[in-house]
Order: sequence, then C-alpha cells, then structure tokens
Amino acid sequence: MSILKNDLLLRTLRGEKTERTPVWMMRQAGRYLPEYLVLRKQYSFFERCQTPELAAAITLQPVDIVGVDAAILFSDILVVPQAMGLEVQLIESKGPILPDPIKTVKDLIRVRVPNVDETLGYVFDAIKLIKQELNGRVPLIGFAGAPWTILCYMVQGKGSKTFDEAKAFCYMQPELAHQLLQMITDTTIAYLKGQVAAGADTIQLFDSWGGLLSPDDFENISLKYIRQIVAALKDEAPVIVFAKGAWHSLDAMAATGAAGLGIDWCISPKMARQFAGDKVTLQGNFDPAKLLSPIPEIKKEVKAMINAFGRDRYVANLGHGILPNVPVDHARAFVDTVKEESSK
Repeated sequence: MSILKNDLLLRTLRGEKTERTPVWMMRQAGRYLPEYLVLRKQYSFFERCQTPELAAAITLQPVDIVGVDAAILFSDILVVPQAMGLEVQLIESKGPILPDPIKTVKDLIRVRVPNVDETLGYVFDAIKLIKQELNGRVPLIGFAGAPWTILCYMVQGKGSKTFDEAKAFCYMQPELAHQLLQMITDTTIAYLKGQVAAGADTIQLFDSWGGLLSPDDFENISLKYIRQIVAALKDEAPVIVFAKGAWHSLDAMAATGAAGLGIDWCISPKMARQFAGDKVTLQGNFDPAKLLSPIPEIKKEVKAMINAFGRDRYVANLGHGILPNVPVDHARAFVDTVKEESSK
C-alpha cells in the first residue's frame, strides 16, 4: 500500500486539525466532464460500472482535471438491488427502471442476500485498480445507498420525487418492508466491508430519499438500518452519512458513531452544528445549481460558506450531486477557492 500524500479528508474525519479544509464533490466523476462523455458514447452505463479499467479511469478524472482532495468510486447505488436478484436498467437521461419491482410477499422469493464476492466482485477489482493508479495521491471513498433509498427503487420500480408507492408499501405491509430492509442492510454491510478490504479509505452512505420521511418514520424505516451499517463498519473505516433533507435527525445520526454527516443547503451551517454537536465532521452544503453562477459569484459564495462552517471538522462539498450542465472551469473555481480561502 502506498502512503497517502494527501490525507486531509481522513484527518478531518478523525477530528484532527488540518492546514486547510478538504474538498470534493458528490457526482464529481461523470456527466459534467467532457472526458467522461467520450466514454459514455462508447459504453453502456453498466459496462462502465462493471469494467474495472473504465470505472478506474472515470474515478480518476476529477482528481486530474478538477484537483479534488479525494476520489469517489465510479459506480451506482443500484448495483445492490441488481446483486440481490432484481433486473435494473439504466436509461441515459431517463434514469433507472426496475421492470419487476417488489409488491407482495411472493415477490420476495426473487430477492436474496447474495455472496458479494460473486455478484459485486467487479467493484472490488475496480477499487484495487483505482488504488494502484492513484498511487497515494488522495484517499478513495467507497459508497452504497442506504437501505430505505434502495427499497424506494426496489418497490417503486423507477425514480420519483415522492416515492408514494414505496412509502405506502412500508405503511401497508410493515413486516414485509422490514424484512426487505434487513436483507438490503445485510447485503450492504457485506458489500461495504468488501470495499474497505479492497482498499476504500472511507465510506459514504447515501440516503437520497431520507428527507421524504417524517422524523419518526426516518428513525423506524431508515436510521434503524443505517445504525447497523455504521456499527459494522466504523472500526474498519470512517463512515460519512448523507441523508438528504433529514437534517431534523442530525443529532440521532451523529449518535450512530458516523465520522461525518453530509448536509444539504436547506439548513444553515450554524444550525447543523447545533444539531449535530461538535464530535462529528460536517460535510457540504453548496447548492449545486449555484455552480452555474459567474465565477466571481461562486468565489464569493464559497468564501461565505467556509466562514460559516469554520475550519474545524469540516469537509467542503456540494449539498447534492453536481449537475451535468456545470462548466468544468466553474467546478474548478469551487475547488480552488476552497483551497485558497481555507489555507489563509
């Protein structure tokens, strides 16, 4: 294993003082980069995910082009339902389709907790290759979707703004829902342990639809399972939990033992810190749409964000994934401004 030359992210997650704030961007490997679009024309989405050489090349692009302080594995949260036995189609510009979603007890027969080495070994191979090619330049972030978010797709069968069918499934068939959530949790724990064993330095859990649930439902349907995942992994690698929109439960998320909590732009840094306490690192929370502003405006907003969060226990990031139409020099301006401003 090569020694990390830039371990700012890991030190910040451990709560150590650093010479400047680390910065990376969710969805940084992908759709806004011309170099990625070239590969997108040549290979289907799952070919890009399942071919370690392609996944590695895409993972490294933003490190080379934008200068971020961490690489995040190029993959997708829906490789987990795929490994569990469901068909997943990813249609460019349309999003995911799962043609045979889970609706009844009978459907559960098709779902299994797989052997992750057999079903997701290509991800572990990609991680080994990425670590080799990174050669210690920056840490590598592995990731998975949180169980509630994965259930949303497995039940709804496609993307949605409200996931009403997934919620109704949990309310009308709670036993079945919890059985499925536990199967997703068990698969995810094995999958993330495999990522860490292959070389991932830290893990992020994406609960993209956590904010669709009331605080009580979030505890019962989502956090209960996130807690199991964090408990199983936190001694092996620092875990960042990003539950978009669920800032009402930052205190409960901090209590899981997660090293970091991602937050979106709908809560102020000051309030997030009050809720989360000072024993956890906060990550976020620049609105990705703001990267479409003129560069001087981006710089001004980034400075304000860094001053609002302060230097300690803070990772600069977006509050959600980067948009496909963001110009590369705007993304670079975001990263450069964090570096300049936080090292003063």
